[in-house]
Amino acid sequence: MLIIYIAVSLAGGSIIGYLIKEVFEKNKLKKAKDDVERVIKNAKSESQEIIRKADLDGKELLYKLRVDFDKQTANKREELSQLEKKLSQREENLEKRLDFIENKETDANKKETRIRDQEKEIKQNKEFLDSLIREEKEKLQRISSLTPEEAKQLLLKRFEDELKAEKAHMLRQIEDEVKEESDRKAREIISLAIQRCAVEHTTETTVSVVQLPNDEIKGRIIGREGRNIRAFEMATGVDLVIDDTPEAVSISSFDPIRREISRISLERLVTDGRIHPARIEEVVDKVKKEFEKRIVEEGKTVSFEVGIHNLHPELRRLLGKLKFRTSYGQNALQHSREVAFIMGTLASELGLDARIAKRAGLLHDIGKAMDHQVEGTHASIGAELLRKYGESDIIINAAESHHEDVEFKSVYAVLALVADAVSASRPGARRETLETYIKRLKELESIAFSFEGVDKAFAIQAGREVRVIVYPNKIRDEEITLLSHRIKKRVEKDMEYPGQIKITVIRETRSVEYAK
Repeated sequence: MLIIYIAVSLAGGSIIGYLIKEVFEKNKLKKAKDDVERVIKNAKSESQEIIRKADLDGKELLYKLRVDFDKQTANKREELSQLEKKLSQREENLEKRLDFIENKETDANKKETRIRDQEKEIKQNKEFLDSLIREEKEKLQRISSLTPEEAKQLLLKRFEDELKAEKAHMLRQIEDEVKEESDRKAREIISLAIQRCAVEHTTETTVSVVQLPNDEIKGRIIGREGRNIRAFEMATGVDLVIDDTPEAVSISSFDPIRREISRISLERLVTDGRIHPARIEEVVDKVKKEFEKRIVEEGKTVSFEVGIHNLHPELRRLLGKLKFRTSYGQNALQHSREVAFIMGTLASELGLDARIAKRAGLLHDIGKAMDHQVEGTHASIGAELLRKYGESDIIINAAESHHEDVEFKSVYAVLALVADAVSASRPGARRETLETYIKRLKELESIAFSFEGVDKAFAIQAGREVRVIVYPNKIRDEEITLLSHRIKKRVEKDMEYPGQIKITVIRETRSVEYAK
């Protein structure tokens, strides 16, 4: 039974195992089928995606190819259009050129025809003239009984006489030109010599200091609580300086006329001894009236000395005011008078009108009489005054340009510049001793020599100009402007001088050969 039970168990286990195996096999087969289906499905999906993507890529590539093709086609069309335009232009140019050539050929043919006609006409005329000459020669021989050789000699002699006359005329013309040129050179030499002259000159200084008999008078001038000094300053328009200076007071004012009136008034008050506000006003008013007459008389006197008699009364008055105006210690009226005489001498030497020159010289600094009251340079102020009072354009330009502020319009303006330089810049004219003058010129030249490449330096025109000659192998043309600027800066920094100094840098290259 046991055996049977075991056999049955084995058989049942085998069956169960078979069945279980069958179940596993079926499950495995199903799973494999599912995997295959999934793989197939994924493959189909991927293939569809690949096909879709390939389709899109193909469409995109097709679109790009189409765009490129359209672009290339448009470029080709544009190139063809340009070629067509160029060809049409060339055709037009060729047609124009052909027309031009045809016209030229037509003109050339016409000219050639005309030239042939002219040659033919000239030939005929020549033959006609030859025949006339032969006839004339025969007639001359018959009339004068001269042989051809004798007639030839007669004609040559006539030509020789005509040439001599022409030669004499040309020589006379050349002599006139040489004489004129020599006169011009002589005038330049005279002008230069006068410009460089350095004669003695007396400077005048206006010192507004009033001497007092004693120091006690200072208290009377000041007055109680300063009422006298205030009244004096109000009446005269000046500042009265009373300090520790013994027996003297100083008068300060930019207006030289006011300063002189106050000086005279204070001297009279001190002499009189009565110093109070009422007396101060009375004396100042009286001095002003007397001073106005004195100004007019000074103007009349100097115009009479120079020989100018038809001046406007206001111009004479302004000239008189210059008596009390100084520039670097040089009296302005004396300077104007001297410039007038120098200009008159120059004009006489140069064959010009001395009266016009003297008038221009006397009035060239007239603006200094008003430059402390009106804005602007004394040259421009003077020109406006002269224009206002009816002076000629020559006189106006001489006053306006004597410091080279405007262009010279006449030779009188140049003479005003020269005469002004002679009077104002020579030693002694403006508080400058001869030693100081020479020292300034040497200093000016030494500054020029301090720069590398300078060969020579000359201070000229009384120190108003320095001419610097450089070595051409050390300084180039484009460097001379920089050198002149550097010299100018050094002069402005290291020197003190009136007016302005002109710096001229010269570079000259010379080539010398000797023929043997």
